[in-house]
Amino acid sequence: MPPENAISIEIPAEEVTKVQDALQIITDTLKPYLIALTPSDRQELPKMSDKTTPFVEKVLNYAESDSQFSPAYMDLPELKKDVEAVSTLTRVFRVVAQLNENLNDTITLAGSEAFIATLAYYNSVKHAARMNVPGAKTIYDDLKKRFAK
Repeated sequence: MPPENAISIEIPAEEVTKVQDALQIITDTLKPYLIALTPSDRQELPKMSDKTTPFVEKVLNYAESDSQFSPAYMDLPELKKDVEAVSTLTRVFRVVAQLNENLNDTITLAGSEAFIATLAYYNSVKHAARMNVPGAKTIYDDLKKRFAK
């Protein structure tokens, strides 16, 4: 468990704008090359994974050097393009995946600290409302909606 107040950051607006602009450039640059699959498409497709990649690359090498074994319906130039696309996009994806993980971890930690602090305030207001401290009941009644079943 991270120590109390493990994160305390303020990202300047101009830095956020730079990041958003850079992400827009990346999105616009890759847009013509990317597709979106439906969940059922994603589920039905055979997947190329870390174990499969060496096999695919080895088959491509054999198909190029020993093409007499390639079935007539196999389009070797398209196979090569697909393999190269996977390789190229995987290099980009790994950077994006690491960035995504770090963003998610940072959001999770900052959000956790914020939620813990707000619970402390909520419990203080709840206690004050029970003690009939002026103004506390209105705040408590508004905040307790979050916990209504």
